[in-house]
Amino acid sequence: MASTLTEYLDSQHELEKEAALALPFSFSHCTHSRGHIRQAVYLCITCASQRGICSSCSIACHTDHEQLELFPKRNFRCDCPTSALTHPCLLHKRLEAPNEENRYSQNFEAKFCRCGRPYDANSERETMIQCLACEDWFHESCLNLRTCPSSRSPPPEILEEENAGAQDDDSRSEVSSSGLPPPLITAGDYDALVCRSCVSNISILQAWAGTPGIAMVVRDGPDSQWKIIGFLQDDVVGVDDGPETEGKSPARVEALDPGKKRSLLNSSPSPDGPRGKRMCTSGTSIDFSQKACLAPAPHPFAQAVLAQLDEEMLGAGDIFLSGDWRERWCQCDSCILELRKHPYLLEEEETYEPPEDPDSHLSLEELGLRALERLPRDRALDGIRAFNTMRYAFAQEGREVEEIDVRRFFEARTQVARTA
Repeated sequence: MASTLTEYLDSQHELEKEAALALPFSFSHCTHSRGHIRQAVYLCITCASQRGICSSCSIACHTDHEQLELFPKRNFRCDCPTSALTHPCLLHKRLEAPNEENRYSQNFEAKFCRCGRPYDANSERETMIQCLACEDWFHESCLNLRTCPSSRSPPPEILEEENAGAQDDDSRSEVSSSGLPPPLITAGDYDALVCRSCVSNISILQAWAGTPGIAMVVRDGPDSQWKIIGFLQDDVVGVDDGPETEGKSPARVEALDPGKKRSLLNSSPSPDGPRGKRMCTSGTSIDFSQKACLAPAPHPFAQAVLAQLDEEMLGAGDIFLSGDWRERWCQCDSCILELRKHPYLLEEEETYEPPEDPDSHLSLEELGLRALERLPRDRALDGIRAFNTMRYAFAQEGREVEEIDVRRFFEARTQVARTA
């Protein structure tokens, strides 16, 4: 019995440690008063409203509701205390007007990617990647990084393997944890994705697409293998595109050798040479009497891909930013002006996190004792007597205490107190 009790206490201690690691923050304040910030956003499916709530409200106000994590969204203000949601906010008691400046993408309809499929964590086999610009999520197959799996649900043997190895290194999911072959490039090969819709709206990304470190997934024709242009490494092979490509040699990455790269970077006129104006890659004229444009020359094949996005014969037009890509931008007056229109291209954004909970490391016993210390003495003694009475009553019956027993016991005591 002593051994069993020790094991039970040890298991409870481990559960408390896991809970402290999973939720180390204090969720006692709604973020609405902080205004429009980049923060983790949740969609409350139970509330059936296409609005978003902050992490604190997801725990304090919508605990028993079905929710879907949308992950970080920039310039977003919590909708929980607004009239747009009928469920009252327990943290921000004042009713606020709807957030007119929030941007509600298809994610707030529980739809993701350019394919518009709903996300189901139990059936989705593919890794999904978030776009740096619009912050939507995309399937690897929709980005042409792999062929689309024939079934969204992994076979039972794969599920068993995943469950058995749930504690393994996260890199397993990058390869074939759902029974799929490796993608054309893995998460470790690039730092950020910008989807084709966002690329088509950001002129400087269009100009740099396919240049070193701004990679694109392309193919020479409808029946060719997918390959990468503009990648900083040269050891990635093409993805198998189905039976029509069998027997063909794998497509190698199209990479620029160091000499070629230098020639592109040095192709701009020297500040000490003839002065005048020329078109910058951002699409505007620059004056070399101020600062030379050091952007690489546009990649001709990447420009051909961007010119036919509606057909998608040569590629979808998504770009993958690798290496120290933020440090490689041209700093001429024209390029920097374009970059400042999209601050996340220049600096990594700060994402709000709730303050750390100072009590997260305490055990349930320590939390209970602290709660007792804060009660008036007579109420604390009454609570201890009630607990001892309950413990003795159930010990006499010799059975396991369940949640419903505790609820009935205290409901009965509350009723007695009201009639007294």
